[in-house]
Amino acid sequence: MSSNKNALIRYKTLDKCLKNKYRKYTLEDLINECSEALFEFEGKESFVSKRTVQLDLQNMRSEKFGYEAPIEVYERKYYRYSDPDYSIHNISVNESDLKAMNNAVQILKQFKDFSMFKEMNGVIQKLEDSIQSTNQKSIIHLDKNEQLKGLEHIDILYDAILHKKVLHILYKSFTARESSNYVVHPQLLKEFNNRWFLICLYKRKMYNLALDRMESIEAEEKIEYIDKNLDGDEYFKDIIGVTVSETIAPRNVVFFVDSSNAPYVKTKPLHKSQEIVSETKQGTMFKICVQINFELERLLLGFGDCLIVRKPRKLRLKMEEKFKSGSRNYDNLIISDEN
Repeated sequence: MSSNKNALIRYKTLDKCLKNKYRKYTLEDLINECSEALFEFEGKESFVSKRTVQLDLQNMRSEKFGYEAPIEVYERKYYRYSDPDYSIHNISVNESDLKAMNNAVQILKQFKDFSMFKEMNGVIQKLEDSIQSTNQKSIIHLDKNEQLKGLEHIDILYDAILHKKVLHILYKSFTARESSNYVVHPQLLKEFNNRWFLICLYKRKMYNLALDRMESIEAEEKIEYIDKNLDGDEYFKDIIGVTVSETIAPRNVVFFVDSSNAPYVKTKPLHKSQEIVSETKQGTMFKICVQINFELERLLLGFGDCLIVRKPRKLRLKMEEKFKSGSRNYDNLIISDEN
């Protein structure tokens, strides 16, 4: 059992004793009560030292854990709360705290149908009951879609990452004719543009697999899990989206945005590396330093005619060709409609 769990059991036991109005507890009594409580939880002999209980009482008295318990020693040897109604389980909150908690509950309720949060429903209901929630409509609306295909896989993938399990995933990409079996070491779950991905190790390389393309998932017990100890912030720091290359270095991407749309890009940067290169009445020149991937191209194309890629040249030519191809598609559509 972890030391934190032990401490929690001791605090709960001390609280029960100190608020008991019908019995007197010496320090030795408190030590015995804590030892017995740990024995009940662990199922083995467990002795709590005098120093440990004294430190627990000191922590409960202090602001360290927010208790500030009114513990007193009376008749020079017995311990109790000077306030008979006090308990460490009584949460003291003011009106401002209640409003903040109520707002938090309204946000949490938006996840009530999301599979990862189903077990939270009871907790959220308890919070609502305890703070006498006004059942107000949510003022903050989060963009989510519980009907997305693949969300049913999140629980098993989350559990596999948490408990370091190797998985067999039957997967069919959009371009594949048939499904393929992947034996992967799951590392991270990533949401991008309202779509979920598993970042995993496959054949010694990092891959991202879309959850909506997974057909089945099974645990592989015979293969030892390889933990890459990925830090999400570090792993995705040089990209937009989820596609990270181990061989492509980040490049400076310079692009111009016209004056009508530049404020949007200023207030919502495309990437944390974004800088302003220059400004004129016509618009603003920006620079970001990222790996050039599919998601970046899609993002830049989404700005339509209000954004022009200047550098690197290869990316600029690629964007130019895509716009020309799009124009030809519209020309063909007009001809088709006329016929």
